[in-house]
Amino acid sequence: MFDPVIAPSGTLLGLLQRGRGDGTLHALTAPRAEALAALNHCVLRDPRHDWQVENRSLYYARLYLDLNGELDAVAAHLFDPEDVVDTDESRTGLALAVLGHLASYGRRDALELLRRYAAHGTNWAWALDELALRDDDAALRALAAPVLARFGTDPEGEAELAAAVRDAFEPRPWRLWAEDPRESIATRVRAAQETGCFDRWQRQLRPTGPRPGWSVRAVFEWAQQGMERGAALHVPAARCLVAVAGPEDRPQILQAARTGTDGARCTALRYLADSNDRDALELIEAAVADGTAPVVEAAVDAFERMRSVAAVDRARGWAQRPDALGAAAGRMLACRGGTQDRDLVLGALREAVRGEGPDAPTLWTLVDGAGRLGIACAAPVLRHVYRETASSHLRGRAARALAATDPSFATGFAVECLWDCEETTRELAARHAETGDARVVERLRRLAADPAEEDEVQTAVRSRFGPDAALG
Repeated sequence: MFDPVIAPSGTLLGLLQRGRGDGTLHALTAPRAEALAALNHCVLRDPRHDWQVENRSLYYARLYLDLNGELDAVAAHLFDPEDVVDTDESRTGLALAVLGHLASYGRRDALELLRRYAAHGTNWAWALDELALRDDDAALRALAAPVLARFGTDPEGEAELAAAVRDAFEPRPWRLWAEDPRESIATRVRAAQETGCFDRWQRQLRPTGPRPGWSVRAVFEWAQQGMERGAALHVPAARCLVAVAGPEDRPQILQAARTGTDGARCTALRYLADSNDRDALELIEAAVADGTAPVVEAAVDAFERMRSVAAVDRARGWAQRPDALGAAAGRMLACRGGTQDRDLVLGALREAVRGEGPDAPTLWTLVDGAGRLGIACAAPVLRHVYRETASSHLRGRAARALAATDPSFATGFAVECLWDCEETTRELAARHAETGDARVVERLRRLAADPAEEDEVQTAVRSRFGPDAALG
């Protein structure tokens, strides 16, 4: 799936794509047709850079409820002819998850649309998982015949059926179908269940990779073989070295870290760093200077994992390097530095935003570090990251850092965060939002009564409704 195009943060579409609380607040005051058009755009063209991690479905479902939005556009998207051509579940996954939440809220049209897509759509397994959590037994049993009809009765079809049963996220429908009074259905499903169990057992009997008794050289060769076929195995290989290497093997490991093949060099660097070997830091610096791209990446990763005082001291000297090792040093200080490192962390944060923008991967650690170290003068940069990033997870981290550095957070962004798409951000807001704003009190009460809300958020809300709370 290609990266989505994200609209500017000052537009209604841009706010909704980011999952910001202000997106909901603006949509509720915008013309209804405009708000629904922007909402449909987000649901039908998933705006998340990492759709497997970031949350949007509950956020969008709640807005459909608030707008009393129709589902015609969602239905047209699900049953578009492209559904047969583009089988990637990311095309329809967000829409199906939104329908699942709407069904939980009692939207009958969403439930019926899920049933129809489970019977006829390409991404039927996702729809079935949504129904497994929400539909009644009778409706699920009615789907047995159309779902099983997708699989041929030849050996290939039965193998595909067994894989579908084995890999199902929610097993409830398959368990119901295994007990179906129609023998033709129950027999096929039970056979598929047995085959899936046998497949798991066979995989357990065929482990791959290192075996007891391997030598250091054999581990290095295994790592290099993985590198040559595009599989990075240096991390498990380094763990293997812990088991097979003795003091007498240190010269061989040091040599591999200096001049070995890429697989061996990556493995040796990781092993030496994890062991806090006295030569690890010099070897890491040398690898960054003359190594290939995979070696440089492995060396930087190995350095960031180090926990020693010597590694933190070295990070202070490397933090202003204009390369990957300098960036890693800034992240190490953000994680493990002290108050004396505030200026270095702030410099790394500013440089990352200036050079790579508000979605730079390095910002996750640097933003956390700004909050951990209480860098008050980082608040303007953190507010910029909060507004502009397309990642709802990074925005949540920026909000957490602002809560620790920005005195205006409780009356500013914390209020908006009560409507955020990420439950951890809503939880943070529930603990910090200033209740002098009437919207905050109303929102807290709504979250407390919403059965779809996460337990952690509701716990935070209840803490504001305690005997000493002043919610009016």
